[in-house]
Amino acid sequence: MGEINEEAKNAIFKLAIKNAYQHEGKCLPKPVLGMFLKKNPEYKKAVKDILPIVEEIVEKVNRMEKSEVEKKAYELGIIQELESEEKNKEESYELSPLPNAKEGSVIMRIAPFPSGPIHIGNARPFIVNDEYVKKYKGKLILVMDDTIGGGGKEIVPEAYDLIKEGLDYLGIKYSDVVFKSDRLEIYYKYAKELIKKGYAYVCFCSQETMGRLRKEGKECKHRAHSVEENLEYFEKMLNGEFKQGEAVLRIKTDIKHKNPAFRDRVIMRISEKEHPRVGKKYRVWPLLEFSWAVDDHLLGITHIIRGKDLMMETMMEKYIWDIFGWESPVIIHTGLLRIEGIKLSKSKAQKEVKEGKYFGWDDPRTWSIQSLRKRGILPEAIRKFALSFGLTKHDITAPIEALYKENRRIIDPLANRYFFVHDPVKVEIKGLKKAKLRIPLHPEHKERGFREFVINENSSVFISKNDVEDLLNNNQKVFRLKDFQNIEILEFDKENNKVKACVFEGDIDIKRIPKIQWVPENQKIKCSVVMPDAKILEGIAESNVLNESINSVVQFERFGFCRIDEKINKEIKTYYAHG
Repeated sequence: MGEINEEAKNAIFKLAIKNAYQHEGKCLPKPVLGMFLKKNPEYKKAVKDILPIVEEIVEKVNRMEKSEVEKKAYELGIIQELESEEKNKEESYELSPLPNAKEGSVIMRIAPFPSGPIHIGNARPFIVNDEYVKKYKGKLILVMDDTIGGGGKEIVPEAYDLIKEGLDYLGIKYSDVVFKSDRLEIYYKYAKELIKKGYAYVCFCSQETMGRLRKEGKECKHRAHSVEENLEYFEKMLNGEFKQGEAVLRIKTDIKHKNPAFRDRVIMRISEKEHPRVGKKYRVWPLLEFSWAVDDHLLGITHIIRGKDLMMETMMEKYIWDIFGWESPVIIHTGLLRIEGIKLSKSKAQKEVKEGKYFGWDDPRTWSIQSLRKRGILPEAIRKFALSFGLTKHDITAPIEALYKENRRIIDPLANRYFFVHDPVKVEIKGLKKAKLRIPLHPEHKERGFREFVINENSSVFISKNDVEDLLNNNQKVFRLKDFQNIEILEFDKENNKVKACVFEGDIDIKRIPKIQWVPENQKIKCSVVMPDAKILEGIAESNVLNESINSVVQFERFGFCRIDEKINKEIKTYYAHG
């Protein structure tokens, strides 16, 4: 390839500045090299010649002050490019048009089962429905899908309020609230209509017998009962003459249908469970597809967005609509959203909360909207995260970092900066002069004010034990107390968890030595941080953080963003959001 020309070097420099700007002033050679080769594939054969040049340029950029990097990023048009990319990304969050949708006539519904609060995984369809309704100036109905005919899932009484609380936090506006447990008489009415039309019958077969017959495509003997007999049997189901498991109401379909699961499905069954809202007033409950076939028609639903795992339920709904001659809403199936490395399970969370293993539904391990709020994950970030995938039939696996990235964009310019030290080690410093420091609450918004530190002669400070060990393991005894002073470690007394140090007055490039957050002894307060795995990190923070209000999100420098949860007797408790 020959000698690397100036144009290529300038391109590498621009990429290094861009990388440094995006990563708080520091960049690495490999990402810069990778970006350069992606844009200039003709240089791939000259990697050995280019790498030393990349390393040299990266080293030069890393020696620059953050303000220098920002200035250069602006001069090279990098900031403008990134802002344009962000704008385009914002626009990409807009959902594709709904089929057959007219402004003012769209009616949609969200239908949570009250087994627990909304979590980060199932929030997506609720947000998408809400976004479409707002787009078309339509109507959104909240339907509590609290029937108990399906078995398996348990209703959690407090979930009704938890769901509403989560929807409110996400900014989801619904016009009406409907409880399916209030609509049993309606379902009975249409069940009887199906019987009268000859499309439903009461079946007394065991599950095993009926499973075999459906698989073989054979009718059960009860299918031939007359309309009068089925109406009589259904009344007996309602008045308690049959016990749970003895009788079910089935819908007649093609017994030779190509999909055995579609053949003569159960649409109502007996449940002796006590319902948290209506007690034991009702004992015959609809299954999902039957209740939805009725409600989607009566509520005037025009568009339904549901997971592709409910394809069978959609087939059954359409079958029932055809029997009654009802118009079918537009139905859109979507893939499921999975979060990489996180197992979302309401049933597990329900069990752990009930047994006291989780401290409540806002325990970070539940991944509920309540837990995300507790951590300082803002509703705007959750909405953007959910909308960024659009509507697709394919399942999506997304890293949780994608959510954190959205949140970081919002809170980074808002969060004031403070020092927090986990697992603190006392550093006794000789030669420290009396000083008064004023550090901006936010480096880019000095108009907000300053944090003040009063340093006395030979004061002691605290730094993290991890920082001490990293310094010594790397044979690095000189470091900088961030925004203040260069210090040299003289001795680390592990037994007493204490460091003896002195002010370092030697000639050293401060850009190249570690900068460590610290807390002066005379301005320390106890501070705990609840992590996403619910472990609690104990440490100390600077007392300036007490000026922040409850619910404020702050950035503990070199640690992460945290939401202030409690302030008690000059102690604070926080929840970790993300880095």
